Amino acid sequence: MSAIYPVILCGGSGTRLWPASRPDRPKQFLKLLGPHSSFQETLLRVRDLSEGREVVIVTGAAMADFVRRQAAEIETPVAVLIEPEARDSAPAVAAAAAYVEARDPEGVVLMLAADHHVGEPEVFRDAARLACKAASEGLIVTFGVRPTGPATGFGYIRPGAPAGEGVFTVAAFVEKPDLATAERYVADGYLWNSGNFAFRASVLLGELERFEPTIAEGARAALASAVSDGDVLRLDPEGFGRAKKISLDYAVMERTDKAAVAPAAFSWSDLGAWDAIWGASPQDGFGNAAHGDVTLVETRGVLARSTGPFVGVIGVADLMIVAEPDAVLVCRRDDAQSVKLLVDGLKAKGRDLAHRHPVTVNGGVERQPVAQTGQAGVEIWRLEPGATAALPIASIQVLSGALLGDGRAWAAGDHLALDAQTAVTASTSATLLVTTWR
Repeated sequence: MSAIYPVILCGGSGTRLWPASRPDRPKQFLKLLGPHSSFQETLLRVRDLSEGREVVIVTGAAMADFVRRQAAEIETPVAVLIEPEARDSAPAVAAAAAYVEARDPEGVVLMLAADHHVGEPEVFRDAARLACKAASEGLIVTFGVRPTGPATGFGYIRPGAPAGEGVFTVAAFVEKPDLATAERYVADGYLWNSGNFAFRASVLLGELERFEPTIAEGARAALASAVSDGDVLRLDPEGFGRAKKISLDYAVMERTDKAAVAPAAFSWSDLGAWDAIWGASPQDGFGNAAHGDVTLVETRGVLARSTGPFVGVIGVADLMIVAEPDAVLVCRRDDAQSVKLLVDGLKAKGRDLAHRHPVTVNGGVERQPVAQTGQAGVEIWRLEPGATAALPIASIQVLSGALLGDGRAWAAGDHLALDAQTAVTASTSATLLVTTWR
C-alpha cells in the first residue's frame, strides 16, 4: 500500500459554540471534552499512521500560532500550509494534495477535519487503513458514519455495490433532510457524511483538472511560489486566488465516478453545537454534564460550563448554560442550532464579543483586561518562559517571575514607568500588571 500522509484542515470559527468559540480562538483549539483540544485529538489519532512523517496542517495565518503550540504540547511534528484567504474546502484540499504529490507521487492523503470527535481511536485507525488501501488503488473514499438516530444536521450517503475490502461505491450523496426524510434514510441504511476523505494525491488533482481546472492549477501555482518559514509554508496569494471558491463535495465528490464510502463503526460527532458537546461529555446519573465552577441541584439533562463566574443551577431540565468571563449563554438543548442567530444579531449590532475573547493569547503571551476608566486601562499580562512581548507606554508592576528588558533584568516587585514601547523576554513564567494612561 502507498504511504499515508495525514492532512488536517484547520479552519472555521465554530459560531454555534459561542461564547466559548469565537473567530480569535475557534472550537478546534478549545479543550471542551478533556485535556486535549479536538485539533490535538485529531493529531493523536493519525500520528501513528504517518510513520514518523510530519502531519500536514492547512490553516489561516491567524491560527498558525495555535497550530504550532498545540502540536508541540503533544510532541507531534507538523508542516503548516498557510492559506492566504478562505476559499472553501476544495482549494485547501488541492493545495495539500499538491504538497503531498510533490513529495511522493504515489502518496495517499488522509484528509480530516480538525474539529471532529471520535470515540474509539483504534477503530478509527483500522477504518482509515482500509480506506487508504482502497485509495491507493485509485478510489476517492469518504468515511460514512452509521447513524445513531435521524439527525437533520448532516448530509447522508447511500452506499452502493461493494468496491473492495470494506468500501462501497457511492450510489448518491443527499443534502441535510427534514426529520421524516432522515428517519427514512436511517431505515434504508444511509450513512452520515462525515466530510473526511482518503485519496491518492495525484488522483484527486486529476479529477480537479477534469471538473474544476482553476483549482488544480491555482493550488500548484500557490505551492510553487510559496514562501517557506521553518515548518510554515505560506501559499502564494496570486496563485491561490485563481482557484474557484467551492467545497470538495461540489467540486469533485458529487461528480466523480471514483467516489467510494467506507462505513465507519466508530462513534463520531462534528461537535457542531452545544447539544453535541453535551452528548459527547461524561454525564452523571441524571444526564447532566458539568465543567468548571458549577453546582447542580435537582437538575436533569443540563450542560453547565464556566470558565469565569460560579454557576449555580437549581430545579431545571434540558438546558445549556455556558459562562465565559464576558458573556453567558442560556438556552434549551433543542435550540442549540439557534445560537448562530444570536451571534449574527451581535455582529449586526457591532458587538466585539461576537468576534473575540476578552483574554487574548498570542505567541505565549496572554492579556486579560481588569479595569477600564476614562483615564486608564489595566491589564494582567502572563508570559510563558521564552515568550517575547512589546510593552506599551505604561506603568508596569512585575507580580511574579523574571524578565529581560531595556538592557536589564526585571524581577517580582519591580515597578517601572515606560516612556517608550519596550521589548521584553520572559526568563521564567512571568505575570505583569500593565496600566496605560490616556
